[in-house]
Amino acid sequence: MATLTDKQAVASWDDFRESLLKATSIDKGESHADKQKRIRRLENDFEAWCKYYFPSFCTAEPASFHKRASQRVINNPEWFESRVWARELAKSTRTMMEVLYLTLTGKKKNVILVSNSEDNAKRLLEPYRANLDTNQRIIADYGKQKSWKWRDTEFKTRCGVSFRAVGADQSPRGTRNDAARPDVILIDDIDTDQDCRNPDIIRKRVEWINGALIPTRAVNVPLLVIVCGNIIAEYCCVTELMKKADKFDIVNIRTNGVSSWASKNSEENIDRVLSMISYASAQTEYFNNPQTEGRVFKKLTFAKVPSLSQMDQLIVYSDPAPSNSDIKNNSYKVVALLGRKAGITYVIKVFCEQTTNAKFVQWFYDIYSLTRGYYLQYWIENNTLQNPFYEQVFLPLFKEIGRTVGYMIPIRPDTRKKAEKFTRIEGTLEPANRLGLLVFNEAEKDSPHMQTCTEQFYVVSPTYRGAIDAPDCIEGGYKILDENIAKRAGTYRTQRRANRGY
Repeated sequence: MATLTDKQAVASWDDFRESLLKATSIDKGESHADKQKRIRRLENDFEAWCKYYFPSFCTAEPASFHKRASQRVINNPEWFESRVWARELAKSTRTMMEVLYLTLTGKKKNVILVSNSEDNAKRLLEPYRANLDTNQRIIADYGKQKSWKWRDTEFKTRCGVSFRAVGADQSPRGTRNDAARPDVILIDDIDTDQDCRNPDIIRKRVEWINGALIPTRAVNVPLLVIVCGNIIAEYCCVTELMKKADKFDIVNIRTNGVSSWASKNSEENIDRVLSMISYASAQTEYFNNPQTEGRVFKKLTFAKVPSLSQMDQLIVYSDPAPSNSDIKNNSYKVVALLGRKAGITYVIKVFCEQTTNAKFVQWFYDIYSLTRGYYLQYWIENNTLQNPFYEQVFLPLFKEIGRTVGYMIPIRPDTRKKAEKFTRIEGTLEPANRLGLLVFNEAEKDSPHMQTCTEQFYVVSPTYRGAIDAPDCIEGGYKILDENIAKRAGTYRTQRRANRGY
């Protein structure tokens, strides 16, 4: 049975095809002679060819680096190019138009598109399929393309060109179009943040590309290889494939301080986008400059914290690491008292230590004694891996201490599904810290627990493999504070209407 996500994807592509159909109207009164003349003219001018057949994509004048790249690909049947273009520079779109030009004009016959997963490869291949079965200008000039073999993972046009989507590490062996072996290999979005944190995965993937994927070619037939991707880590597939390329082309969102594609991305638009994300994300996604260890949080703000009575919100958030299936010797347990006032989040008190479960629970009661008389929410991270610990270990400890002191901490489990740790910390807390919206209690600056907490902030990076449990805990609490505000903003009141019947 199709899932809701599957149905939404189908609906999205149906909408895309409908807009494509409308955008590619044709002149039905054009004579055959004029049509052939126009086709020859367009095929001799690639930029004009793109504008005519892909009006939905060619909404801005291409930059000079686009034109140079296309000429390299079109004029070199045997070619290996790595396009390290920043986001919003149309590397995948430009490549699609070039490949369709080469296949529709009979220069290439067998295309493999590879990505980090089969699902992602299918998503990247779908615009090719959509244009071939729906683009009226392509159909009118090059004939009906859709054939009996027309799946999202593999399809073949009526003029004999095959396309196949392959996920990383899947077997590409035996990929043939009748007698023709692959003569175009597209590698797009091959790296993921998670994979790049494991050098062994990258090494094995590069070996797979060099040892299994590229050898699917025929020795005596020219092969075009195009790699599209950003340098998202110092060691990733893109950096390794750049070493093999005939040409690697690094283009950032700005070149020499100005927009690399001014007809599309204005300086104001770039400034707006960069202001909304962290410095590390901007450098990685738009400037091909992945951040290394210790460069995400360069400076933390310490200041006097307002009194608890002045806080708009007070919560305690905790990370009981490790999880049941991820027991690590360097994991820290963390309990943090956070306050929110006028949009600023204050780290008022933090406990951060490699310690016992009993001491972890005791920290809640220590904070309770400091905040007696104030309303607080008490949260403990409880994902699917940690759930056995919460139910089997921590709840009994809370009850045991509660019976001793005469009251129970009203603990709430946080069962939200969370993204990868570094991504959440860098995406949520770095902008807040940079804008002065994350403040640490200066009265706690010399506390060993606070010092451990801040030391973990300073080492946060995509490649760091030590403990960053304190930033992770504070990010979890920060999100709860945000959600509380959203809930308050979305509340409404009702009352009984007076009965005005007679």
